[in-house]
Amino acid sequence: MLRFMPVGDSQTIGSAGEHTWRYRMWQHLRATYGGPFRIVGPRETLYDKATESPDSYEYAEPDFPQAHLAGWGEGWIHMVPLIRDAVRVHRADVLLVSLGLIDLGFYTNAEQTAENVRAFVAEARAANPRIRMAVLPVIPNVRAQSDAPFAAAVASFNDFLAKAVADLDEPRSPLLLVSPPPGYDIHLDTYDGTHPNESGEHRITEAFAEAMYQAWDLGEPYAAESA
Repeated sequence: MLRFMPVGDSQTIGSAGEHTWRYRMWQHLRATYGGPFRIVGPRETLYDKATESPDSYEYAEPDFPQAHLAGWGEGWIHMVPLIRDAVRVHRADVLLVSLGLIDLGFYTNAEQTAENVRAFVAEARAANPRIRMAVLPVIPNVRAQSDAPFAAAVASFNDFLAKAVADLDEPRSPLLLVSPPPGYDIHLDTYDGTHPNESGEHRITEAFAEAMYQAWDLGEPYAAESA
């Protein structure tokens, strides 16, 4: 039994009325992974913009495993203290991680954020020395188009992230730097310049799925029409 845990910010938790890319990933794994698997994590809800709290179960498609470790407004800095217990309690084998935008926007600079990446990896491995982690770089959002220092911070962090993944990768606990979603366009694949719409959900899922297939021979190439 392989246990996958999505870890992320608002792009991963999603908000009321959405499918989320987590749903698309579950569909993909169900269609292509040739063995038993589970989606795990300590949380299940979506973010409710009306109440401004993560208390919604109003998924566009509720009939899927909704577990995750993601939060609206949460980043690497927030997940470092949580990931060891989450991995241990839920026996995660593979982490699908999409974090960093909120850190750079509000909490830490690029170098500090990269240090939190390293701390996160250490904490996850403390719970499971053989854990695998696929990590998505920060996708520049609409703010990066008008805020040059923020755009530079995103680019700098992604460079630091690549170095951290290369430095920390090891055979028994591989780290995988996911390529940015092919063709991702914030004007077409998000509903507000940051958060993925339906096509954005498919593109993010494709990025993770293709990386795991190419690097780990896990699953098959992504086909959006079957997800």
